[in-house]
Amino acid sequence: MSQAENIGHRSRVIRRLLYGVSLALVVVVGTGCAMTAPAQEMSDARQALQAAEQVQAPSYARAVYERAERLLRQAEEQLEAGDYSEARRLAAESRDWAIRARQDAEVR
Repeated sequence: MSQAENIGHRSRVIRRLLYGVSLALVVVVGTGCAMTAPAQEMSDARQALQAAEQVQAPSYARAVYERAERLLRQAEEQLEAGDYSEARRLAAESRDWAIRARQDAEVR
């Protein structure tokens, strides 16, 4: 093998190695969020529901408020099942619906 071929071969090997390491980092970093319990998201959803309760959303924006509650219960179930990614998604959705319920109740 000539020196130029040897350098070309080494270059390809290094590129493949770097690609593999990069791919592994993406997988590790990408799943890092899913590996930790969504404590903040759950807390945010609960606080948003409490804020909605304070303006009587269960009475004035019942359907929206109940949807927020249902989503939080589903998030809690997923949390217990260990599906942190889905729990995080559901908690964020619950928070959004609770905020909407509060806003709707404040308008009425």
